Amino acid sequence: MVVNVRQSAELVCKLAKHVQIKQDGIKQVANMIVKALQSNSYSIQSWKQHDLHPKDMNEATLNWILVLDTLNFSFWTENPQKFVIRYKEKNYTGYWSLVAAINRALDEGIPLTTPQFYADITTQQFETIFRSETDTRIPLVEARVKNLREVGRKVIEKFDGSFVNCIKQCNQSAEKLLESITSTFDCFNDVSTFHDIQVGFYKRAQILIADIWACFEGQGFGYFQDIEYITMFADYRYVLAFMNVLTYSDSLMQHLKDGTEIKAGDVMELEIRGSSIWAVEVSSQIQANEDLRQRDLIVNSIIIDFYLWDYCKEYRSEIDVIPMHKTRTIFY
Repeated sequence: MVVNVRQSAELVCKLAKHVQIKQDGIKQVANMIVKALQSNSYSIQSWKQHDLHPKDMNEATLNWILVLDTLNFSFWTENPQKFVIRYKEKNYTGYWSLVAAINRALDEGIPLTTPQFYADITTQQFETIFRSETDTRIPLVEARVKNLREVGRKVIEKFDGSFVNCIKQCNQSAEKLLESITSTFDCFNDVSTFHDIQVGFYKRAQILIADIWACFEGQGFGYFQDIEYITMFADYRYVLAFMNVLTYSDSLMQHLKDGTEIKAGDVMELEIRGSSIWAVEVSSQIQANEDLRQRDLIVNSIIIDFYLWDYCKEYRSEIDVIPMHKTRTIFY
């Protein structure tokens, strides 16, 4: 049984001691997003406008997205020298290094997005595919290999070798797909215990569904009658602190400034993640967004999350005055 993400986030906020939500900041962010949507400078199509994201709406793209989000976690490194992927004469770091590496592998004839291939991928094959321009490896190599093998084998065993069958079985329901993904693949089952209560954030499972929805523009394989069930994706969203949506306690801020790693499942970590989700949920419900819905403009927590992520990348140098929390985990 999938744990309700909204209820988890609301619970965390009610009990939080290290992270607080500021209503003024929420209104400011909501107004920024409203203006972006009204001016057509941001929409569901924005996902595909990124150069490295696939453009075709077919089964091959579904397989590409599944591999992407099976590996979409933990890109920060202790080494000042970053993990770098060079693709088509450009260098990429962070999330984009993952995207570039997948595309490079396919260009080289490596069937990285085929379950029958990655179900038995070796560490050596993985390291060749994700070879870096620097001496810094992609973090958690062994965990990534394990994830690929698990997902590949489960797709073969449970869905006759095709992730399309998983989607079809869920009858255009994002909620059912989320439950299927998290119950079938252990590496997507992002749950923790907060004050003796189980909470679920499901960052990678939710972004898998959101990426499909956005890439397919809410049509075909990307049509979900209940897409609003998906929340914001809780990870390193320190842009919300920069935007004055979240405020941190002195002890948490000192942890961040010191660069001290916060263990996965720690109260501080769960408060950051839960509060981020709930802040976006509150933002998505303000009256201005109702006006957008009346104009048939799509607005939901996914769009807000995508907007914040792109905003963070565009204004990274300014946002970096707020230190990112360091947690080594496969879930984000």
